[in-house]
Amino acid sequence: MFADTRFVPARGLSAGHVMTIYAWARGRRYPGLPAPDIRFVRVDPESQVRADCYWQPNRRGASTLIGLHGLEGSSEAHYMLGVALKAWRRGWNVVLLNQRNCGGTEHLTPGLYHSGLTADPLEVLRALVVSEQLTSISLVGYSLGGNLVLKLAGELAGLPDAPALPVVAVAAVSPTIDLSLCVEALEWRQNWVYQWNFVKRLKDRMRRKALVFPGKFDLRPLDSIRTIRQFDDAYTAPANGFGTAARYYEQCGAIRAISRITIPTLIIAAQDDPFVPPSQFTGDIVRTNAHVRVSLQHHGGHCGFVGRATADSDGYWAEETAVAFLTAAAATSAQPGAS
Repeated sequence: MFADTRFVPARGLSAGHVMTIYAWARGRRYPGLPAPDIRFVRVDPESQVRADCYWQPNRRGASTLIGLHGLEGSSEAHYMLGVALKAWRRGWNVVLLNQRNCGGTEHLTPGLYHSGLTADPLEVLRALVVSEQLTSISLVGYSLGGNLVLKLAGELAGLPDAPALPVVAVAAVSPTIDLSLCVEALEWRQNWVYQWNFVKRLKDRMRRKALVFPGKFDLRPLDSIRTIRQFDDAYTAPANGFGTAARYYEQCGAIRAISRITIPTLIIAAQDDPFVPPSQFTGDIVRTNAHVRVSLQHHGGHCGFVGRATADSDGYWAEETAVAFLTAAAATSAQPGAS
């Protein structure tokens, strides 16, 4: 049985900005996590994505965790490897998915990823069910990846092949479920360093894309772009058929899909997250779905949640909590008569 606990930050990390930057900059080790089996999965006729797979000896008999990273992250982000290690130690298969262009895969697709592109993880899920005969799959996502797994969870019930897709539970850490609200928060003066970092990496990626797909993207607007909203207006939205950033944010936020979720779901967020406002998680849209559990903590920053390490824990509370929740949900779904 899963028991939610209160997060207590490590000494000196009670401020959201400090926690966020510390968790991002701190070096980590992942003792015992084996080298991944790297696979490339075709998600449409022109595109492939990279999946880093950590298989148990009896992969068919183990539950499987599929992880999705945040904006400009990859399968090698510290939180991805951290949650992978914790799930691996509990006997899970783990698949860390790189979104389009991430993890050094710009050459594998002419397109761009976005916050609502659930078709890609869905195709990976379908491919693994067939190739590995998996029978129990859970999803975990961070930040933008958290938005994706929640949106996908809401869409699953309406898919024609839903009965063949054994997704039993979902966890999201610091998810950006109201995209417009989060982009607006990034534009606050105190968040300039996060905005600058994201925009720099997005612009660098576009320049790498232009080297492998010459002439596909007009790079002339890049020098004048200072915000994620401007980048999305110039590239993400038109490249994916949304037209404008505003329309993209409206259509792709998971807040529109949460009411349709029918599987156990955990949202972990912090009231001191610098650019994911907690108001997203306190409204009726989220709170009235009995399948969705919200763990809104006083501290934790953005994808941080670094607590005090002990002999039994490295202190990364959100990773431990997500895996504990998913493990309990998977065990319940495996019981006779469970729906």
